Amino acid sequence: MPLTTQQDIQQRLRDERNIWLATVRPNGAPHLIPIWFVAHDDKIYICTDPDSVKIRNLRENEHAALALEDGLHPLILEGSARLLSRANMPAPVVEQFKSKYDWDIADGEQYTIVIEITPTKRLGW
Repeated sequence: MPLTTQQDIQQRLRDERNIWLATVRPNGAPHLIPIWFVAHDDKIYICTDPDSVKIRNLRENEHAALALEDGLHPLILEGSARLLSRANMPAPVVEQFKSKYDWDIADGEQYTIVIEITPTKRLGW
C-alpha cells in the first residue's frame, strides 16, 4: 500500500489528539502508552513526568515508535528521542499544546520534561 502524503501526515498530526508511544525497557520488553502530543518542524513533542517509565526507558535507549489511533489508516513513525527541559523547547510547541489541549505545559510541577522525537522511518496507508 502507498504511504500517506506529507500533507495528509501533517494534517493528521495536527488533528489527532492521542498518539501511542512505544519505548524499550532495560530488559528489552516493550512499553506502550497513549499520550497527548504535538508536531512541529517534522518532530513530535510529548510533555510528561520525569519519573515516568517512558522517561526511564528513553534515558537508557533513545529508540521509540509512535502510532496514531486510527487502525483503518495507520500512521507509524519510528525514530530517536531526545529529552528536553521545558525551558529548552521551541516556543511554538508551548503554543500548540495550549491550542490543541488548552494546557500550558510551561506551568506546573509534575510534567516538567519534554520528549522530542525525530522520525527516521514512516509507514502509513
